[in-house]
Amino acid sequence: MIQYRVPAGFGEAELIEKRSRFISRIWPAETEDEAIARIREMREKHWDASHNVYAYIIRDGNIMRYSDDGEPQGTSGIPTISVFQHEEIFNFCCVTTRYFGGTLLGAGGLVRAYSAAAKAALDSAGISAMGSWSDFIVSCSYGQYERVRNELISLGAMVEDTDFGVDVMITAAIPEDKAEALRANITEITAGSAVMEITGSRFRAVKVT
Repeated sequence: MIQYRVPAGFGEAELIEKRSRFISRIWPAETEDEAIARIREMREKHWDASHNVYAYIIRDGNIMRYSDDGEPQGTSGIPTISVFQHEEIFNFCCVTTRYFGGTLLGAGGLVRAYSAAAKAALDSAGISAMGSWSDFIVSCSYGQYERVRNELISLGAMVEDTDFGVDVMITAAIPEDKAEALRANITEITAGSAVMEITGSRFRAVKVT
Protein backbone atom coordinates (compact mmCIF):
# COMPACT_ATOMS: atom_id res chain seq x y z
CA MET A 1 0.00 0.00 0.00
CA ILE A 2 1.48 3.33 -1.07
CA GLN A 3 1.41 5.65 1.91
CA TYR A 4 2.61 9.13 2.70
CA ARG A 5 1.88 11.74 5.35
CA VAL A 6 -0.07 14.96 4.94
CA PRO A 7 -1.49 17.63 7.27
CA ALA A 8 -4.80 16.48 8.76
CA GLY A 9 -6.22 19.98 8.25
CA PHE A 10 -5.55 23.64 8.91
CA GLY A 11 -3.23 24.47 11.79
CA GLU A 12 -2.16 27.73 13.41
CA ALA A 13 0.23 28.66 16.20
CA GLU A 14 1.77 31.83 17.56
CA LEU A 15 4.86 32.49 19.62
CA ILE A 16 6.62 35.57 20.94
CA GLU A 17 10.41 35.78 20.95
CA LYS A 18 11.98 38.95 22.36
CA ARG A 19 8.84 40.89 21.45
CA SER A 20 8.85 39.62 17.84
CA ARG A 21 5.55 37.95 17.01
CA PHE A 22 5.61 34.79 14.86
CA ILE A 23 2.27 33.55 13.48
CA SER A 24 2.59 30.24 11.65
CA ARG A 25 -0.18 28.69 9.59
CA ILE A 26 -0.33 25.45 7.63
CA TRP A 27 -2.86 24.24 5.07
CA PRO A 28 -3.22 21.05 3.04
CA ALA A 29 -2.34 21.82 -0.62
CA GLU A 30 -2.72 19.32 -3.45
CA THR A 31 -1.25 21.62 -6.14
CA GLU A 32 1.31 24.39 -6.41
CA ASP A 33 -1.48 26.80 -7.40
CA GLU A 34 -3.20 26.13 -4.08
CA ALA A 35 0.03 26.84 -2.20
CA ILE A 36 0.67 30.05 -4.11
CA ALA A 37 -2.90 31.21 -3.40
CA ARG A 38 -2.36 30.74 0.35
CA ILE A 39 0.91 32.68 0.23
CA ARG A 40 -0.76 35.51 -1.65
CA GLU A 41 -3.63 35.52 0.84
CA MET A 42 -1.27 35.89 3.80
CA ARG A 43 0.75 38.61 2.10
CA GLU A 44 -2.42 40.58 1.50
CA LYS A 45 -3.76 39.98 5.01
CA HIS A 46 -0.44 40.79 6.70
CA TRP A 47 0.81 43.48 4.34
CA ASP A 48 2.20 45.38 7.33
CA ALA A 49 4.28 42.46 8.65
CA SER A 50 8.07 42.47 8.59
CA HIS A 51 8.20 39.12 6.77
CA ASN A 52 5.92 36.40 5.39
CA VAL A 53 8.18 33.36 5.18
CA TYR A 54 6.79 30.38 3.29
CA ALA A 55 7.52 26.76 2.44
CA TYR A 56 5.62 24.08 0.56
CA ILE A 57 6.11 20.58 -0.83
CA ILE A 58 3.77 19.09 -3.44
CA ARG A 59 4.19 15.34 -3.94
CA ASP A 60 2.84 15.25 -7.50
CA GLY A 61 5.72 16.58 -9.58
CA ASN A 62 8.15 16.55 -6.64
CA ILE A 63 7.82 20.33 -6.13
CA MET A 64 9.55 22.02 -3.20
CA ARG A 65 9.74 25.78 -2.67
CA TYR A 66 10.64 28.08 0.20
CA SER A 67 11.52 31.73 0.79
CA ASP A 68 13.24 33.75 3.52
CA ASP A 69 11.23 36.80 2.39
CA GLY A 70 13.95 39.25 3.41
CA GLU A 71 15.23 37.47 6.50
CA PRO A 72 18.98 36.63 6.46
CA GLN A 73 19.61 33.79 4.02
CA GLY A 74 19.07 30.33 5.51
CA THR A 75 17.48 31.52 8.75
CA SER A 76 13.79 31.00 8.01
CA GLY A 77 12.74 29.27 4.78
CA ILE A 78 15.11 26.31 5.10
CA PRO A 79 14.42 25.78 8.85
CA THR A 80 10.68 25.87 8.08
CA ILE A 81 10.78 23.30 5.30
CA SER A 82 13.17 21.15 7.32
CA VAL A 83 10.46 20.68 9.97
CA PHE A 84 8.19 19.05 7.37
CA GLN A 85 10.96 17.05 5.74
CA HIS A 86 11.87 15.60 9.14
CA GLU A 87 8.24 14.57 9.67
CA GLU A 88 7.99 13.35 6.04
CA ILE A 89 5.00 15.60 5.29
CA PHE A 90 3.80 16.26 1.74
CA ASN A 91 1.09 18.40 0.14
CA PHE A 92 1.20 21.37 2.47
CA CYS A 93 1.80 25.09 2.47
CA CYS A 94 3.17 26.82 5.55
CA VAL A 95 3.40 30.59 5.95
CA THR A 96 4.97 32.16 9.04
CA THR A 97 4.30 35.86 9.49
CA ARG A 98 6.73 37.86 11.61
CA TYR A 99 6.10 41.22 13.22
CA PHE A 100 9.48 42.58 14.30
CA GLY A 101 9.64 43.46 17.98
CA GLY A 102 12.66 45.76 17.88
CA THR A 103 15.29 43.30 19.10
CA LEU A 104 17.54 41.39 16.70
CA LEU A 105 17.43 37.63 17.30
CA GLY A 106 20.59 36.68 15.43
CA ALA A 107 20.82 33.81 12.96
CA GLY A 108 20.49 31.10 15.60
CA GLY A 109 17.53 32.79 17.24
CA LEU A 110 15.71 33.13 13.93
CA VAL A 111 16.29 29.48 13.04
CA ARG A 112 14.91 28.37 16.40
CA ALA A 113 11.92 30.71 16.24
CA TYR A 114 10.84 29.80 12.71
CA SER A 115 11.38 26.08 13.34
CA ALA A 116 9.39 26.19 16.59
CA ALA A 117 6.54 28.16 15.00
CA ALA A 118 6.23 25.77 12.04
CA LYS A 119 6.35 22.71 14.31
CA ALA A 120 3.66 24.19 16.56
CA ALA A 121 1.42 24.85 13.55
CA LEU A 122 1.90 21.26 12.35
CA ASP A 123 1.08 19.96 15.83
CA SER A 124 -2.08 22.07 15.73
CA ALA A 125 -3.10 20.64 12.35
CA GLY A 126 -2.25 17.02 13.12
CA ILE A 127 -0.97 14.44 10.64
CA SER A 128 -2.86 12.02 8.42
CA ALA A 129 -1.54 8.97 6.58
CA MET A 130 -2.57 8.83 2.93
CA GLY A 131 -2.88 5.37 1.43
CA SER A 132 -4.80 3.07 -0.88
CA TRP A 133 -8.02 1.67 0.63
CA SER A 134 -10.48 -0.92 -0.65
CA ASP A 135 -14.19 -0.11 -0.45
CA PHE A 136 -16.41 -3.11 0.25
CA ILE A 137 -19.84 -4.33 1.30
CA VAL A 138 -20.49 -7.22 3.65
CA SER A 139 -23.87 -8.95 3.74
CA CYS A 140 -24.54 -11.06 6.82
CA SER A 141 -27.36 -12.26 9.03
CA TYR A 142 -28.42 -10.47 12.20
CA GLY A 143 -26.95 -13.29 14.26
CA GLN A 144 -23.57 -12.82 12.61
CA TYR A 145 -23.53 -9.03 12.74
CA GLU A 146 -21.63 -8.50 16.00
CA ARG A 147 -18.91 -11.03 15.11
CA VAL A 148 -18.48 -9.54 11.63
CA ARG A 149 -18.42 -5.98 12.96
CA ASN A 150 -15.81 -6.88 15.58
CA GLU A 151 -13.67 -8.52 12.89
CA LEU A 152 -13.84 -5.37 10.76
CA ILE A 153 -12.76 -3.20 13.68
CA SER A 154 -9.94 -5.54 14.71
CA LEU A 155 -8.36 -5.30 11.24
CA GLY A 156 -8.69 -1.51 11.07
CA ALA A 157 -11.68 -1.22 8.73
CA MET A 158 -13.75 1.97 8.84
CA VAL A 159 -17.50 1.37 8.82
CA GLU A 160 -19.30 4.04 6.81
CA ASP A 161 -22.90 2.80 6.76
CA THR A 162 -25.01 -0.09 8.09
CA ASP A 163 -28.36 -1.01 6.57
CA PHE A 164 -30.60 -3.27 8.66
CA GLY A 165 -32.91 -4.81 6.10
CA VAL A 166 -33.71 -8.47 5.41
CA ASP A 167 -29.98 -9.01 6.06
CA VAL A 168 -27.40 -6.60 7.48
CA MET A 169 -25.46 -4.71 4.79
CA ILE A 170 -22.26 -3.09 6.05
CA THR A 171 -20.52 -0.54 3.84
CA ALA A 172 -16.91 0.01 4.86
CA ALA A 173 -13.32 0.52 3.76
CA ILE A 174 -10.03 -1.08 4.76
CA PRO A 175 -6.35 -0.57 3.85
CA GLU A 176 -5.86 -2.38 0.56
CA ASP A 177 -3.21 -4.75 1.88
CA LYS A 178 -5.63 -6.08 4.54
CA ALA A 179 -8.64 -6.68 2.30
CA GLU A 180 -7.97 -10.31 1.44
CA ALA A 181 -7.16 -11.21 5.05
CA LEU A 182 -10.47 -9.68 6.11
CA ARG A 183 -12.35 -11.59 3.43
CA ALA A 184 -10.76 -14.86 4.58
CA ASN A 185 -11.57 -14.15 8.24
CA ILE A 186 -15.20 -13.31 7.49
CA THR A 187 -15.54 -16.49 5.47
CA GLU A 188 -14.11 -18.48 8.40
CA ILE A 189 -16.18 -16.98 11.22
CA THR A 190 -19.44 -17.26 9.27
CA ALA A 191 -18.71 -20.66 7.70
CA GLY A 192 -18.88 -19.03 4.29
CA SER A 193 -22.43 -17.69 4.67
CA ALA A 194 -21.48 -13.98 4.83
CA VAL A 195 -20.50 -12.32 1.57
CA MET A 196 -17.82 -9.64 1.23
CA GLU A 197 -17.74 -7.77 -2.08
CA ILE A 198 -14.96 -5.33 -3.02
CA THR A 199 -16.62 -2.39 -4.76
CA GLY A 200 -13.63 -0.18 -5.57
CA SER A 201 -10.46 1.44 -4.32
CA ARG A 202 -9.37 4.98 -3.51
CA PHE A 203 -6.74 7.04 -1.74
CA ARG A 204 -7.86 8.39 1.58
CA ALA A 205 -6.34 10.17 4.55
CA VAL A 206 -6.60 8.78 8.07
CA LYS A 207 -5.47 10.90 11.00
CA VAL A 208 -2.58 9.37 12.92
CA THR A 209 -1.62 12.22 15.29
